Amino acid sequence: MTASSNPIERSFEIAAERCEDLTPLVYRRLHGEHPETITMFRTEGSELVKGSMLALTIDAILDFAGPRTGHFRMIECEISSHDAYGTPRNLFIAFFGVIAGTLRELLGTDWSPEIDLAWRQMLGEIEMMVSQCTT
Repeated sequence: MTASSNPIERSFEIAAERCEDLTPLVYRRLHGEHPETITMFRTEGSELVKGSMLALTIDAILDFAGPRTGHFRMIECEISSHDAYGTPRNLFIAFFGVIAGTLRELLGTDWSPEIDLAWRQMLGEIEMMVSQCTT
């Protein structure tokens, strides 16, 4: 298998080689950095919700960082739904950074300057998109 030339995709590829399921790592980091998120998930069935939410977010990230075929639009849709849930926008944005932080930790020395730059640029673009969204 050839490694992707897209640094965001490559970071997920390396992570997939090292970790079967990012969900517990991402949510452990999210709840550690933002303890207020613990109560945002119902106790029963929340693992399925978390896994689904992360999978949809990763799909949107990969499309946003890549071909932009439309899956990235989920981010804009989810801004509105998370507004309705009462999720602060800064917390919505923080979730993307939590994913990046989780990957950075998992990749260790394989987290290259190129990957870091691509993530920082993309996170900035997402933050701008979220801040400009009106619901």
